[in-house]
Amino acid sequence: MSRGMNLRAQLEQSLQGRVCLMGLGNPDYGDDGFGVRLAEELLEAGVLDVVVAGTAPDRYIAVTADQEFDHVVFLDAVEFGRAPGSAIFLDSHEIEARFPQISTHKISLSTWAKFLESNGITKIWLLGVQPESVRREQTLSPGVRATFDVVLDLLFRLKTKDVPVC
Repeated sequence: MSRGMNLRAQLEQSLQGRVCLMGLGNPDYGDDGFGVRLAEELLEAGVLDVVVAGTAPDRYIAVTADQEFDHVVFLDAVEFGRAPGSAIFLDSHEIEARFPQISTHKISLSTWAKFLESNGITKIWLLGVQPESVRREQTLSPGVRATFDVVLDLLFRLKTKDVPVC
């Protein structure tokens, strides 16, 4: 995680106002499905403003931009050189610095971040997890699954505000 804060504190501090969560990745390739599976579970739990973009975020970016969210959070598995299951939370400048044009998506996340922030309203974030395996399988590795459960609970609590984040 960036800036020396724990993930809960970063999310609480950074995600005020109307927030869209966008799940990215391919659930057919193990841990690469982290973001998609997270978005699907949040939707099933009745959380609003969640998009399951999968491997085609370009299909959802314009619609998301039109809604002028205060924040859009990309949920994705990203390689950042830590232990599998480690989480990272980055703003758009940190996304660009760490992942300038390298992407498994057709267009890099930093490019999408710039586009979404160009309205002067929306702030972009990446909530990523270090994958262990992106082999063709439909389950998350144990380390990523443990992080998934923690992040699912945190995001559910933040988005529903029914239960204080603790």
